[in-house]
Amino acid sequence: MPLQKRKLGKTGLEASMLGFGCMRLPLLEKDRPEKIDVPEAIRMIRKAVDAGVNYIDTAYPYHGSDRMKPGQSETVVGQALADGYRDRVILATKLPTWAVETRADMDRILDGQLRRLGTDRIDLYLAHNIVAPVWPKVKGLGIFDFFDAARRDGRIRHPAFSFHDQYSLFRQVLDEYDWEMCQIQYNYLDTEYQAGRRGLEDAHRRGLGVVAMEPLRGGFLINNIPPASRAGLRERRPDWSLADWGFRWLWKQPEVGVALSGMSAMAQVEENLRIAAAAGAEAEAFTPEDQTALDRVRALFAERLEAGCTACGYCLPCPAGVAIPKIFSLYNEYCLSDAKEVKERARNFYGMTMTGEEKAENCAACRSCEDKCPQHIPIAALMPKAALALAAG
Repeated sequence: MPLQKRKLGKTGLEASMLGFGCMRLPLLEKDRPEKIDVPEAIRMIRKAVDAGVNYIDTAYPYHGSDRMKPGQSETVVGQALADGYRDRVILATKLPTWAVETRADMDRILDGQLRRLGTDRIDLYLAHNIVAPVWPKVKGLGIFDFFDAARRDGRIRHPAFSFHDQYSLFRQVLDEYDWEMCQIQYNYLDTEYQAGRRGLEDAHRRGLGVVAMEPLRGGFLINNIPPASRAGLRERRPDWSLADWGFRWLWKQPEVGVALSGMSAMAQVEENLRIAAAAGAEAEAFTPEDQTALDRVRALFAERLEAGCTACGYCLPCPAGVAIPKIFSLYNEYCLSDAKEVKERARNFYGMTMTGEEKAENCAACRSCEDKCPQHIPIAALMPKAALALAAG
């Protein structure tokens, strides 16, 4: 069954409900983001496009070891979109706001991205990761003039931004330029976080298309739901997976144009395609009774969640070698469950599979990671708590 499409606001673009985010492509070597399994990544992207996904998202630093330099994602996406695939998709990539020091940098970076992607135009070009420290800088350097010029000369079609800060800054950014699309973190756990529901509604009222990133919170909403909560959701909807719940909750909201999923394995591509096709075909894909069941899960998360980490990896590399996303994944698993066996499993994994350098005890509290974290997590303050919980026993 074909995937349903939605209009992306005043861009006029018709985008598939499901988008393919290329931040977590399959790897040849674990923990080496620059070592992409290129043939498999191409196969996954083309599988999605052949099934009806027409929104492909990448960015300058994705799959790189240094966010100040271009990663491998754009190059691989360019290869995947050869052989006629480019003309079948809406292509989005992003200007790394943190890496810009002059107005000329903006043109240089965009031109490099066009070369890596093997195209003469970017359909949606986003100011990446708008946060309070960088926004005044890029405005002062002439980002609005840059967007206007790049749109006039055809290198980009629609100006946009991605956002990771407080709602008050989101409103300010909306007011300062004629944006056509925005990308915000939005899922059933993050309705009041960053731009949140208020930001979604504000952007929609202004005619912006809205793309929801982290619809499953980087897999957190799959991997960290305690058994009792899983059982309650399964009883309500036996045929739904945990991914069904996350996507279907998003798609019940007409303001959301695209749910952008970072897929790292073919099995995820196939499941997400199944969910999108089913949700688009069902008149009542998400009911008030479903919302009640999900509210119980949200309440549990709100009560026990310690670290709102999405495993985006922006905090890495740590100067001391600490494996920050791995630690937070285990720490949240430990905190969210009352089951002794779950807590022991988290401790055992921490003790047996992580080196001394990678462990929370090795954190030097330099806080360089906190400057890069889009979730604004107090990493240095949480590391001693994680060490105490996971190293015990």
